[in-house]
Amino acid sequence: MTILAAMPAQADKLDDIIASGTLRCAVVLDFPPMGSRDASNNPIGFDVDYCNDLAKALGVKAEVVETPFPDRIPALVSGRVDVGVASTSDTLERAKTAGFTIPYFAFKMVVLTKDGAGIKDYASLKGKKTGSVSGTFEAIALEKDVKAWGGGTSFRGYQNQADVFLALAQGQIEATVVTSTVASAIVKEGKYKGLIMGGDAPYDIDYVALIAPRQEQGLLNYLNLFINQQVRTGRYKALYEKWIGGGEAPNLSISGVYR
Repeated sequence: MTILAAMPAQADKLDDIIASGTLRCAVVLDFPPMGSRDASNNPIGFDVDYCNDLAKALGVKAEVVETPFPDRIPALVSGRVDVGVASTSDTLERAKTAGFTIPYFAFKMVVLTKDGAGIKDYASLKGKKTGSVSGTFEAIALEKDVKAWGGGTSFRGYQNQADVFLALAQGQIEATVVTSTVASAIVKEGKYKGLIMGGDAPYDIDYVALIAPRQEQGLLNYLNLFINQQVRTGRYKALYEKWIGGGEAPNLSISGVYR
């Protein structure tokens, strides 16, 4: 007769977070209204509140780790953060390295330009100097079109959103493509003089997800349920009204996929 020894339960990342008492969230803080800093240098924004909500649900303290766009997945893989609440587009290429949840937000893309540049719509970008944050959804789409257009159209990649806005304000580039949420916030803020919106960009809706270590299925399952609860309880809608406003919160469902 064979006697099988009972195997001890193995803790996973979800258990580790709860045991540590702290949830470390990667958040991009130069991407208002999703993430930025207030006058006292405190992190604020939709993603910051979302991290705080997740920590509260887990019964732990939230720690916001400022993470530039290009460093979101490296920070996760290296163990510097536990999860990414950082407006990360759910591409198949990224999913080879990090685990993605169902969407927790969705973005529409618009052209941001400088008054007087003669750019009134996306087609007006042909022959212009453009730029965006390297590796982002909008940068990949814009650079692809720039290469197809040719004819003097150029693209320049930047490390963060603030550098893009500064380059645009100083005339180093003539246009960029950003989310409608960011564009409206930047134009309203007035920090970068003369910036205006130049019409919609004809890109697919950018669905963004929370990210966690790819192998941590228990944590990913919990995050998916958390997103579901945020919508069902009305918290998602409340956060949208607080930080973005101006209409209905984006629908996170995709016909035939997410219901």
